[in-house]
Amino acid sequence: MRTSREEGERARTRLVDELSRSIGAALADRQLESSRTGMSSHMTSSEHGVAMLAAKNELDRFRTASLTTFGLIPHAEEETLVNEAVSQVLGLGRLDPLLSNEDVSDIHVRGPHPVWLKYRDGRREQVDPIVDSDAELIELIRRAATRLTRTERRFDIGHPELNLQLPDGSRMFATMDVSTHPTMVIRRHKFDNASLNDLMRLGMFSEQVGSFLAAAVRARRNIVIAGGTGSGKTTLLRALMNEVPPSERIVTIEDAYELGIDKFAHLHPDHDALQSRQANIEGSGEIDLAALTRMALRMDPDRVIVGEVRGAEAFPMILAMSQGNNGSMCTMHADSTRSVFPKLAAYVSMAPSGLPTETVNLLLASALHFVVHIEVADSKRRISSIREVVDADGNSIVSNEVVSQSSRVEPFASLRAATAEMLADYGFDARRWSL
Repeated sequence: MRTSREEGERARTRLVDELSRSIGAALADRQLESSRTGMSSHMTSSEHGVAMLAAKNELDRFRTASLTTFGLIPHAEEETLVNEAVSQVLGLGRLDPLLSNEDVSDIHVRGPHPVWLKYRDGRREQVDPIVDSDAELIELIRRAATRLTRTERRFDIGHPELNLQLPDGSRMFATMDVSTHPTMVIRRHKFDNASLNDLMRLGMFSEQVGSFLAAAVRARRNIVIAGGTGSGKTTLLRALMNEVPPSERIVTIEDAYELGIDKFAHLHPDHDALQSRQANIEGSGEIDLAALTRMALRMDPDRVIVGEVRGAEAFPMILAMSQGNNGSMCTMHADSTRSVFPKLAAYVSMAPSGLPTETVNLLLASALHFVVHIEVADSKRRISSIREVVDADGNSIVSNEVVSQSSRVEPFASLRAATAEMLADYGFDARRWSL
């Protein structure tokens, strides 16, 4: 037997659905009227006003004519019902309140099951489902792909994955058919303008390491930042970018605008931000990171910053680093500084270069200067290793680990003399500091 609470929830859901249908009809009428008069109908603010008015009018009608169907509607509940219906049509339904919570960093949705949230302080929490069926989640994802992107994107059995950026900068990845339930994972990026000093105070590294990183950027050393998912690679990359003099021109290359260089234009007034693009619904128009990297090199950059390297774009990036674009930086997934080298070699081999391994390693050794690895230990991010690239020896890259959390060797004791002299000119003297 259904309880009165269950009956009330069902009635509330039916009411929101009715309001949503009224909003849809009003927007369709507006679209027809715009087509007839030749006026544009894509003003988001105007759409929102039409939706709010339609929902309120429909709610007034229900209040007087349909009390037996939906029961008495408390006045305090009316605004919530209207906003929920508008969000269901124009926004992302019950997902919107989760996206508005600034403390949430990740959202994991699996069909009509409870949603898992990850918070920026490391907490995890399970909350109520945001959809009532698999079909409803698929429809929500398709609505996001249609309304929140510049080009229409497919999400169906023939194309069971979707990767897109939401207007607030969050990254959405969704799958269907290949999983037991349609799934959606949202990673929310907080565009904090953290400096190296800020990260030092948070315990990511010591003052000595912070001084070294600042000098390495000013000395135009090419740096790779490695680590696992959520380890803080992008956060550290933003902080390093802030050490670049404002007179230098930066071109960023990303799958999504996670670096947020446009948000801090006062620090980097001469910049361009490039973002990859997936194919449209007809299967054309794709622009990958490798193509963007080639474009960036024609845009007269002082430095090229790649948000994350994970494929054939490694080849043009390494070429750029070895041909005069010193001071370039990137991030990549790797479990140590040492494992960066074979992964980069594998990425370069994805490009149609046909270079033998020995040649690739020579190229890597001539292009890279430092590799930094970040790990998460006891829920805290920290730099666990910094490695200086020295040379190539056949199938191997020769390098020195100049910082290690697992070693008692004095930090920077293995730094080459020529490198130490260069960095001293930019403010870093290893002999002055101690961990």
